[in-house]
Amino acid sequence: MTAFAAILAALQSDAALMALLPGGLYDGVAVTDISRQTTPDAYNEWGELQPVGILKPETQAPTGPHPDGARLFVALWLYQQMGAAEIDAARERAYRVLHRQTLAGMWEVRHANDILGAETAGLDLPTIMSRFVATVNRGAA
Repeated sequence: MTAFAAILAALQSDAALMALLPGGLYDGVAVTDISRQTTPDAYNEWGELQPVGILKPETQAPTGPHPDGARLFVALWLYQQMGAAEIDAARERAYRVLHRQTLAGMWEVRHANDILGAETAGLDLPTIMSRFVATVNRGAA
């Protein structure tokens, strides 16, 4: 299992987080964005976007002192039709699930930063982004 897959699995297996995201939590490698075409389950029967998330890998860079060590940055994008209470609670839950945790193929995951109060251009949707950095062992099988 890759480090990204382990982080995604940790988030998707957390019942409390998934209860806050009735629209689901999507793999940003398999799905490029949230839309009615690519993620129809993210929308309710009236066509409104439910609180939803997508986890996307950003960058991986070498880090020491271990020769196979690297830092993998991932971004959790959270969207909601109106307001931001549910996605803010989801941001806090994701922090509790991941921050200072050791997952498969990693030494540790740490919270890096949040972007709060943003809107998705063209959609006028409240958006929150929460970034994490995993210190990974690229030499692990």
